[in-house]
Amino acid sequence: MKLEIGAKAPAFRLASTDGREVALEDLAGKTVVLYFYPKDQTPGCTREACDFRDSFSRLGKSGAVVYGVSKDSLGSHERFREKYELPFGLLSDPDNAAARAYGAYGEKVMYGKPVTGTIRSTFVIDPKGRVARVWSPVKVEGHVDEVLAFLQAKRSTTRKAVRAPAGNGARQARR
Repeated sequence: MKLEIGAKAPAFRLASTDGREVALEDLAGKTVVLYFYPKDQTPGCTREACDFRDSFSRLGKSGAVVYGVSKDSLGSHERFREKYELPFGLLSDPDNAAARAYGAYGEKVMYGKPVTGTIRSTFVIDPKGRVARVWSPVKVEGHVDEVLAFLQAKRSTTRKAVRAPAGNGARQARR
């Protein structure tokens, strides 16, 4: 199942390295970057996590919260998070239920062979719980820059839309 832009994001409730369960409904009113990755401590997944880490303050300035999701246990996530000093929560999806709901689990090609597993994917969910952007499958190189560019463009558009009525009203009042 592929999620469409504007569709309601699938609900989830997953254990987090933040010491609590995280549910999509608890994130209402926030822009959420939810990225699914295959496995802790592997080269591509480590690079992706470190890229999100290195851009974390810029992601925050764009108004987004970030969560990484994989089937790994909380213990594995905690070791991964500590080793690479990841400033965002990692969510454990042991049965791949969230990955399946988001279309981030299925058949893919690894080393030239078809396999079933997590498809590296990123979703931006808007403050109303709607899918704003999907990247699937993700190529790690330059991916976080694409996410940042999208968030910054979206924020810029939102600011202009919010300012426009005030600007028009102010001009009319001066006439």
